[in-house]
Amino acid sequence: MTTMEMDVRSAWDALKDANLPGGYRVEITDGKVIMTPRGREQWKVILKAAPQIEQQLADHGETLSDVMIDFPSSLYGYAPDLAIVAPGSELNSRGRYEWRSLEAVLEVVSKSTRDDDFDKKLRMHAQCAIPLYAIIDPSDSSCTIHSRPTRRGTYDEQEQIAFGEDLVLPLAGRQIVVKTDGFPRSES
Repeated sequence: MTTMEMDVRSAWDALKDANLPGGYRVEITDGKVIMTPRGREQWKVILKAAPQIEQQLADHGETLSDVMIDFPSSLYGYAPDLAIVAPGSELNSRGRYEWRSLEAVLEVVSKSTRDDDFDKKLRMHAQCAIPLYAIIDPSDSSCTIHSRPTRRGTYDEQEQIAFGEDLVLPLAGRQIVVKTDGFPRSES
């Protein structure tokens, strides 16, 4: 049994009674509460991608955005930009989905989240065996799809596509195709 499997506390438990200000994305990394405003490019990517995913899922899963997910750690609490929840998944006793429920996570990189998205989140998602982790980078005008997670905290496969190409997310028994030609490009 790994350390992650033994630690069933949720990092979100530390914020149970906190009165957090609105308008900020809140996540927990290395036990620290990180609050960041959402950038224009991030928001526009989410607004363009979420309806495409939702329409293709129909009744075979659920799409979430900026919703707390319980990971098996008291040091990491993530609320992915977009997450695809597997069909039949149920909320836990805290009223949240757990990492086991996720089929895919899509993060939209910004300057302030770049290191976490490409390092800490990638490692956590791989260790938790989340099948797909896609990083959408408006400053690079590309998407990187990571698949085949390992317990080492890496993904064995990655594919990079440029904005304008289809972002194909192979899920269990089906695939989701996201058109990226309307994704905004960032100058920074």
